[in-house]
Amino acid sequence: MKQIANYFQFDKLKTNFKTEIIAGITTYISMVYIMFVNPNVLGASGMDKGAVFTATALASAIGCFLMGILANYPIASAPALGINAFFAYSVVIGMHIPWQTALAGVFVASLIFLLITIFKLRELIINAIPADLKHAISAGIGLFVAFLGLSQGGIIVSNKDTMVALGSFSVPSTWLTVFGLIITIFLMIRKVPGAIFVGMVLTTLFGLFTGVIHAPSSIVSAAPSLKPTFLTAISHVGDINTLQLWVVVLTFLLVTFFDTAGTLVGLATQAGFMKDNKMPRVGKALMSDSTAMLTGSLLGTSPVGAFVESSAGIAVGGRSGFTVITTGIMFVLGMFFSPLLAVVTSQVTAPALVIVGVLMAQQTREISWDKLEIAIPAFLIMIGMPLTYSISDGIALGFITYPIAMIAAKRGKEVHPLMYGLFFVFIGFIAILNA
Repeated sequence: MKQIANYFQFDKLKTNFKTEIIAGITTYISMVYIMFVNPNVLGASGMDKGAVFTATALASAIGCFLMGILANYPIASAPALGINAFFAYSVVIGMHIPWQTALAGVFVASLIFLLITIFKLRELIINAIPADLKHAISAGIGLFVAFLGLSQGGIIVSNKDTMVALGSFSVPSTWLTVFGLIITIFLMIRKVPGAIFVGMVLTTLFGLFTGVIHAPSSIVSAAPSLKPTFLTAISHVGDINTLQLWVVVLTFLLVTFFDTAGTLVGLATQAGFMKDNKMPRVGKALMSDSTAMLTGSLLGTSPVGAFVESSAGIAVGGRSGFTVITTGIMFVLGMFFSPLLAVVTSQVTAPALVIVGVLMAQQTREISWDKLEIAIPAFLIMIGMPLTYSISDGIALGFITYPIAMIAAKRGKEVHPLMYGLFFVFIGFIAILNA
């Protein structure tokens, strides 16, 4: 035990086994909802929900183990909300791309991510895209995710006259979403640990009590087989042979990269790890995440990234990698509760999507709204994602507008050459998509 304590630098970080284990369990409770939300989201693309459930648990566990052992940070990883919606609803459903090809896109993006990390090119990419647009991308995904939640929960429905409208409250399942949203909002504002997960549990119990949800025949079972998704990505890499698919790969890369980088820095700041505005061992942290993303694509899930819910474990004292080692073990144990997928319906997970959307949309406060050359492309990114039902289309609108707006403001020289390159890439993307 002493060797483990020394490896994770307990004395230096002023922590101990009890604190780290409690922090790890707290982090798990805060993010365990992803085990049930991810299969529902990716299941919409035609993927086997059972296989995605197991892939989500294993990819999360591996990501946690890598981050804990290699980087010694209390920052957990799992398939990220937002980018999984892009995978299912924008790429597969919107672009009519088979999920197998989309999974291959995640695999290729993770390979690029790994190379970028190895060759230390992350600073170049981070610096090329303005911070305002990074915040807009995160906020826009939040709006898109919230829209999906409201839609799946029946609160927002399609309407031939007004495009969208308020749903019918004569439908029992819609009231289940409303109940879940109210409970989760209350728990979040009261800062209850694991508020999203607790909200899902209470909503499920309410659904079972009212008969809206039917109870499963069992709770514990063997983990669902990975066979429907395992290594499918590799066999479909050859399908990535069009500009449209390469733009999809680029989107997977950019969104995951910037989301991970932002989350890592934010959590490191919360834990007090930042030194001279720099994050120690950031290379190892990014290596851990990129390797987890690669592993996740091989297992059969959307991109894996650092989870902001790790802040819950940090808040109760987690300071070393042993925190997320504990979280990873919990994910492995969680694989044996797959029957609960039957009771965790889209109405149960919808409130989680809405709340995560709210948290992501908070990035809007970082955008320079007083400068039109920044505000216009940022706004188009944000509004474009939910209105086009596509994250990549929203990014395209903003990235095309940004160089034009900057030139109009006589600030064209401030635009990084890579942004001019992306201008032409996204013009080609839209032209091909609407040909």
